[in-house]
Amino acid sequence: MRTALSIAGSDSSGGAGIQADIKTMITNGVYAMTAVTALTAQNTVGVTGIMEVTPDFLAQQLDSVFTDIRPDAVKIGMVSSAALIQTIAKKLKEYDAENIVVDTVMVATSGSKLLNGDAVDTMKQCLLPMAALVTPNVPEAEVLAGIEVKTAEDMVRAAKIISETYHCAVLCKGGHHLGSADDLLYQDGNSRWFYGKRIENPNTHGTGCTLSSAIASNLAKGYNMDESIRRAKEYISGALEAMLDLGAGSGPMNHAFALLGEYSKEAAGGDF
Repeated sequence: MRTALSIAGSDSSGGAGIQADIKTMITNGVYAMTAVTALTAQNTVGVTGIMEVTPDFLAQQLDSVFTDIRPDAVKIGMVSSAALIQTIAKKLKEYDAENIVVDTVMVATSGSKLLNGDAVDTMKQCLLPMAALVTPNVPEAEVLAGIEVKTAEDMVRAAKIISETYHCAVLCKGGHHLGSADDLLYQDGNSRWFYGKRIENPNTHGTGCTLSSAIASNLAKGYNMDESIRRAKEYISGALEAMLDLGAGSGPMNHAFALLGEYSKEAAGGDF
């Protein structure tokens, strides 16, 4: 079995972060491992607290994973401080990690800020140049590219700037910011649109975490970048179409919509 590592924060409501990554990786057929960067007290309404791990403890988690069950891909999500980002970069370089997908998590779906100001610069300097793929949404692409993104043409321009600056592939996500489900991949000087159907579901908590984890899972299984993204977008569409409705705010998707078997058939009366 192929393996994938999520380096991210814990979401106590289970819809995003480490919990969403584990669910996504399992459903996409890889063995999931984690290195937790922070504990968060959050739900579908907002984030009320963040407790970071220390850089030393994060390093111990990464050592434990890489020296025993080496990951075939690495997904990096919420990392809220410069010191933790530096630790991750140092360890991934030490172990020559491959198929690194960086989800540039800056703000939660609920609007809560998750990334300190100095951490953005450290992420640019240390993590992005190591990435195989970076997956910013429109506001994050604006920060990384230094331009406003209002149109599809702006997305192409921003992705090109990011890719050429940090020498990585970039998947700029249209999402609800531009009112479409279309994402733009810029890689090796070429751009490609991945068109998606707009699903009218207000429950989008953890969509960024889920998409990046699904891409990492497919890269771990040996698919190329284009196919990994195509498969990941198909998966996230299915999770949204399942129309799970939990919580008082922007709720989670049903990551397990495709898990139909002996040990899950009792859920929702025998079907997800």
